[in-house]
Amino acid sequence: MARVLTPRAEDFPRWYQDLIAKAKLADNGPVRGTMVIRPAGYAIWERMQAEMDARIKAAGAENAYFPLFIPESYLKREAQHVEGFSPELAVVTHGGGKPLAEPVVVRPTSETVIGEFMAKWIDSYRDLPLLLNQWANVVRWELRPRIFLRTSEFLWQEGHTAHATREDARAYARRILHEAYEDLMVNVIGIPVVVGLKTTRERFAGATATYTCEGMMGDGKALQLGTSHELGQNFAKAFDISYSSKEGGREHAWTTSWGTSTRMLGGLIMAHGDDNGLRVPPRLAPIQAYVMIVKDGDGVGEAAAKLRDGLRDAGVRVALDDRTDTPFGRRAVDAELRGYPVRVEVGPRDLAVGNATVVRRTDGSKTPTPVADVVTAVLAALETDQQVLHDQALANRESRTVEVATLAEAIEAAATGWARVPWSAVGVAGEAEANGQGVTVRCLLRADGSVPDSEDEPDLVAILARAY
Repeated sequence: MARVLTPRAEDFPRWYQDLIAKAKLADNGPVRGTMVIRPAGYAIWERMQAEMDARIKAAGAENAYFPLFIPESYLKREAQHVEGFSPELAVVTHGGGKPLAEPVVVRPTSETVIGEFMAKWIDSYRDLPLLLNQWANVVRWELRPRIFLRTSEFLWQEGHTAHATREDARAYARRILHEAYEDLMVNVIGIPVVVGLKTTRERFAGATATYTCEGMMGDGKALQLGTSHELGQNFAKAFDISYSSKEGGREHAWTTSWGTSTRMLGGLIMAHGDDNGLRVPPRLAPIQAYVMIVKDGDGVGEAAAKLRDGLRDAGVRVALDDRTDTPFGRRAVDAELRGYPVRVEVGPRDLAVGNATVVRRTDGSKTPTPVADVVTAVLAALETDQQVLHDQALANRESRTVEVATLAEAIEAAATGWARVPWSAVGVAGEAEANGQGVTVRCLLRADGSVPDSEDEPDLVAILARAY
């Protein structure tokens, strides 16, 4: 294939930008830091949405919608929250040609406005738990924007829940972390993630605990793919989210919030992409099999349409490319760039002997296959290649993660990958030192790999890395 993208090994950031442009996934918007998600990119986001939405609903949450504009006074009620978001806020001071009586903030996240309505809707312990989710856009004014990874406006889901006890809130925050987020990342997007606890320095503004899913990208850097937060009673007290208990007293609720965003698209690109373009895991792919007519004539068009129909009937998401007025080589390059898991190429020469060619995106292999066996071959390839992409990403992470004993060794290791180091060897002072050199503590784990309740637990392991 002719070189279309800057090689990853030569310039990874340029490769990333090249791929987004050449695969027609997105473009820069007219306002700095904004993006236009093109149909090819949005189709993948829709699949992510559908898979995530199903998992969120399986956990009992219901979808709702809350306003884009939030009174500035709402944010000021929770001091840590407004302090954490102040540098990123977009504030509207005029509307209808007149100054507003109170400035309004374009939502950076919705804890405050949802807290206001939770207080209105919750009266008794019978109203709990209240489990809400919102699909929306948010605005955080980014200084160094990069499409999908950090943009001033992005799309996401944000869940917000209220519970009668701290234990119930913690259990739900972790349920979302594992059953929605980790499950989607690993089993659909094919990115093996490390799931852990954020340090106090890294946790969400106003939270009492933040849990995270961290994925390693193709260049060894980390990407935070989703977070789930325990908010304690901080927002409940600020917004008077309270309820009558079974005993007749008045108690403040315990709340959580959790979110994933279009950043997952950036993670997909950087975890699985190669020098030929995107590679989309079959369970995620909007188009799993792409049937291509190499050259029309001799019954090729009819055979290709029949293969498309057979694949569709077998439950495969399939598309037919019959644009024979465009050179086949160019169409094949575009299909590689888009990352379609399997191509089925149908041309007169192969068809004359009863074959079509099955091409797998993971390894580029091309297999002449009897037409009658194509559907079976495609189904087998889709199942196999879902695991292949996960295993390749896992092998990359394992090969670039090192066990070290000191902060200095961890910072050095973070130049090329991840470091696992005793948290006791880092601590609060060491974390600040690492941050000064562009290295962050991505999360904390127990020695057995499970998620701790607090950074004060003994014998914790810290993951240090450079990150997007």
